[in-house]
Amino acid sequence: MTLIEKINNREARIGVIGLGYVGLPLVIEFCKAGFRVTGFDIDPQKVVMLNQGQSYIRHIDSERIASCIPAFSATADFSMLSQMDCVIVCVPTPLDRHRDPDMSFVFTTTMTIAKYLRKGQLIVLESTTYPGTTDEDMRAILEKTGLKAGVDFYLAFSPEREDPSNKEFSTNTIPKVVGGFTSDCLEAAKAMYNTIVKTVPVSSTKVAEATKLLENIYRSVNIALVNELKILFDRMGIDIWEVIEAAKTKPFGFQAFYPGPGLGGHCIPIDPFYLTWKAREYGFSTRFIELAGEINTAMPDYVISTVMNALNDNGRTIRGAEIIICGLAYKANVDDDRESPSYKLMERLEELGAEVSYNDPFIPEIRPSREYAKFAGRKSQDMSGEFDLMLIATAHDVYHTIDFTSFNIPVVDTRNVVKNRNHLCYKC
Repeated sequence: MTLIEKINNREARIGVIGLGYVGLPLVIEFCKAGFRVTGFDIDPQKVVMLNQGQSYIRHIDSERIASCIPAFSATADFSMLSQMDCVIVCVPTPLDRHRDPDMSFVFTTTMTIAKYLRKGQLIVLESTTYPGTTDEDMRAILEKTGLKAGVDFYLAFSPEREDPSNKEFSTNTIPKVVGGFTSDCLEAAKAMYNTIVKTVPVSSTKVAEATKLLENIYRSVNIALVNELKILFDRMGIDIWEVIEAAKTKPFGFQAFYPGPGLGGHCIPIDPFYLTWKAREYGFSTRFIELAGEINTAMPDYVISTVMNALNDNGRTIRGAEIIICGLAYKANVDDDRESPSYKLMERLEELGAEVSYNDPFIPEIRPSREYAKFAGRKSQDMSGEFDLMLIATAHDVYHTIDFTSFNIPVVDTRNVVKNRNHLCYKC
């Protein structure tokens, strides 16, 4: 029986490596489609929780995990990869301290897969990366086994398109771009993904990799544009939020993007630099992308200057000021704090001598991370008028229901949350 026949008959076993914000929704969808799914993760706590039917991601209910059992099980035993017919890789692709791609997770995972690779398997990478990762770097590692991609096993790339907490779109409604190393690889990957979502086939893995980068660079550049206009319009006494709302009424040629305190999440602050890094290999400078990055990464400093002005207007200096940051997650109504600009704000404020707390209903305690390990263990605090200033960094729905003017302290609002404003409210 061919792999495609096994997929169509729901007899193929599917393995998902990396059970985070991308991998876990995939697990759920393939279970709903009638497959037996095994999830692989190096975190033993995640494995235990999932096998008990419990979720560790706020916007994914535990009931959805429990409904997948017994078709789904999680494990840290990667030798079970040999039993999988399809293996989907959903591991992190961060930047290192030099802002260059850190491909260690992808390549280490690929080397692990190679140990258990067998004929007839489909290997798909979903992690965002530079063009050439799949058909050059991953393929080279996998082919050291003596098996050949497109002959002995199938190799493909299909970029993730998750948007956590967005109720309008979900994993099974967002079309899936798919590129294969060969036409047979493409057909195998299409067959698998077509069981859960509409696929958009492209001519190669490089095109699929470049598609994901374009999607996120497009957002990065447009966010940089409104961030720059925000600073200019502030000086001109113009409300950028009102301008955007007016421009949105044009039914063509305009898409709304919004300013903020900096970029967050695993995609927009990181992915453009993967292409910038790869472009050097071709002697090309991605000036437009890098300029957008410079503007976006400078936004926390602009927020800090507004905080200092707000404190100064009210007879306080930043040194010794007690400040609470409202919102630690990088976007509204999620518990995902990866690359959140709130951490950069917290770090800069403390460097300037402020005492900084945070409030976030979705993140009761800061989890350990590589870049901001020093903040691990801090707990969310209640908002009150006892602080010297409130800094709104995330537009959680719950914040829209709060009358911030009632606290009678300066409020710096980076997300246009405060509607009933007074002289203590500063838009930023």
